[in-house]
Amino acid sequence: MTNEMLRAPAEVKYAEELDWLESVDDGPKPFSWRLSPRMVRLFILGSERADGLDREIPQKWFGDRSFVERAIVTLASDRGLLLIGDPGTGKSWLAELLAAAISRNSTLVVQGTAGTTEDHIKYSWNISMVIGKGQSRESMIPSPIMTAMEQGVIGRFEELTRSTSDVQDALISILSEKYISIPELDNDNTVFAKPGFSIIATANSRDRGVNDLSSALKRRFNFVKIPVVTNKRSEAEIVRFRTVELLRRHQIELDVPPTLLDILLQSFADLRVAAAAAKSDDEKLESALSTAEQIGVLEDAILHSQFFGDRTLRAETLANSLVGSLVRRSPEDLAIMNKYLHGVVEPRSKSDGGEWPEFLEGGRQAIATLS
Repeated sequence: MTNEMLRAPAEVKYAEELDWLESVDDGPKPFSWRLSPRMVRLFILGSERADGLDREIPQKWFGDRSFVERAIVTLASDRGLLLIGDPGTGKSWLAELLAAAISRNSTLVVQGTAGTTEDHIKYSWNISMVIGKGQSRESMIPSPIMTAMEQGVIGRFEELTRSTSDVQDALISILSEKYISIPELDNDNTVFAKPGFSIIATANSRDRGVNDLSSALKRRFNFVKIPVVTNKRSEAEIVRFRTVELLRRHQIELDVPPTLLDILLQSFADLRVAAAAAKSDDEKLESALSTAEQIGVLEDAILHSQFFGDRTLRAETLANSLVGSLVRRSPEDLAIMNKYLHGVVEPRSKSDGGEWPEFLEGGRQAIATLS
């Protein structure tokens, strides 16, 4: 079944694993949860020898255990959960894994944009049915949030701060009263949330000032701030994990040399240091330099090597992908990347050797092409 989907949701992708965890789970489960809090944590962070399981459960989200535990405890208390952090810190992936483990359904999602309306979080109408038979529960189209309320499961709201204040305000009554009124109907005009319903929202910390949350809405969420991964070992684990998934999905047999992975990690670390020292936005790359963008650079290089190379990942291809992915403004980003190549990569290629000289040449070629 997963082969028929471009991207299978977590509950489908890990269905066999979730079935097994549910079969051996004897822990107390809040509300209508499919797994106990302990098993939810184990599903997300992976098993350890001390867990005493008969099989190994791989780690799927890489971050501090305390963030996951606080998120689980929040949802067990039926409060709303807000995951906030910089782009690429894995907020949406953590939200999906939580919903998959708790409800076995992570697809009840509202995407917050400037065009999101109150109907998207409450309900709308099937116009043809309304014209033919009038307004009724049958002619109503429930939102993903209303469906989550009716089923007693987790609903998700992505990029909450990108939606307008009236949409955010509509969430206040849902989170507080746990019901939605339908004034157009005379009977059966209230949808009450069943036990187990909650909302996981995500917000980009770089979007502050776009549509700030009101104090009333903030009080109805527990905040879990997801920091940028700065530990090189942890970041390497994330990149390796995603790379294995990428190769499997594309059915590509290609080795990623550890030396090239080290170059990728070091390049992002160097560029982050430069961004932190920059005195103005013009001196910073527009890219967030997140772990997700590292994975994107590596994916681009792997696919290029597979389809247009000799199916061997090389430093030159990696550098070309790095420049092509991170240069978004011209001439500002081009100047920053050029400065990085000449000021950091060139001295390192002379002192360290290895793959760095080829990486330097690939970066220079990419900049010359874009200039």
